[in-house]
Amino acid sequence: MVDIDTFTTAAANGDISRVKQMLKNGIDPNGINRFGRTAMQVMKMGCPDICRVLLNGGAHPDRQDGRSIALIHDLAREGHLDTLKVLVEVGKANINLRDGNDKQAIDLARENNYPNVADYLIRRSQATKVGV
Repeated sequence: MVDIDTFTTAAANGDISRVKQMLKNGIDPNGINRFGRTAMQVMKMGCPDICRVLLNGGAHPDRQDGRSIALIHDLAREGHLDTLKVLVEVGKANINLRDGNDKQAIDLARENNYPNVADYLIRRSQATKVGV
């Protein structure tokens, strides 16, 4: 548990070198810390590189918490487009995933006035429909 707590703290702080080292040493990228969260769920949202490292290390992109909130919902709600792109394009996150309030990431982006995030999600949804 201590290692997982250290790992999730490193992810939350954006400490890429520590996260990489712990992954290299075999830490479970989907391990749950003492607060019931994974590194992906607590990662520094404004750090797309942390997201990429976690995903490449095997972290699950769509894990939801007790309220059915996943990272994609947090990123859309907070307007972190660069990290959201990594989550979707590298991690193949489900852009249609619904949270506990039955909202998708696009709904949260619109509600919080992030038209650039909403536009990106629309484009991805359309691209998926035509097989791009």
